[in-house]
Amino acid sequence: MNCDKLKRICVVVGHYGSGKTNFAVDLAVKSAASGAKTNIVDLDIVNPYFRTADFKNMFEQKGISMTSSVYAVSNLDIPAITFDLNSVVSENQNVIVDVGGDDAGAVALGQYKSVFEKYKDETEVLFVINMYRAMTEHPQQALEVLREIEAISRLKATAIVNNSNLGIETDAGTVLNSLEYAKETAELCGLELKYTTYPEWVNPESFPTDMNFMPVKRYVKASWEEDFR
Repeated sequence: MNCDKLKRICVVVGHYGSGKTNFAVDLAVKSAASGAKTNIVDLDIVNPYFRTADFKNMFEQKGISMTSSVYAVSNLDIPAITFDLNSVVSENQNVIVDVGGDDAGAVALGQYKSVFEKYKDETEVLFVINMYRAMTEHPQQALEVLREIEAISRLKATAIVNNSNLGIETDAGTVLNSLEYAKETAELCGLELKYTTYPEWVNPESFPTDMNFMPVKRYVKASWEEDFR
């Protein structure tokens, strides 16, 4: 994984609205651009508003394999998994797993506990936070969300990604205002603050040099944003 030495398998979890799917898609694109064989796994098995499966054509163009339920991008809300994750992670490739932001997503993740334990040394579980979204506006709330995900999935997070943003209104100030929140959340959770992300259109000149920042491209957009950026 060519992103500051991320491990080969990245499991991306977070609350609804955290931007975890966009982050997962961006990781996959970065991985493929580095020349690595890459597979993105969609564990949003109960159809949410945005799904990694919606990006199938783009993934094909960039040489990214996609693994998802046969019910993805359908109108059927069927919480079923129809693929073998063990065979996916056993191959010599980078794997990004986008986990649904609800209880069903955590349950689906928990079904593969033995797989991730088998590849523990190669796996990151990244908890994506966004202080501008309801239910994670304060560090204690973010901790509660994380503990719920961990309890249901039976997997422990290994690091935090601060993805605090206001969508198309995000600017440098938006990111800077979230830094203390991110530090406090990481400390409260007892985890490393791996990255703070920022949209590609933001100038990072004012960002402190003692933290890891990652530019991300905006892939997940609402219909009215299609022509933005």
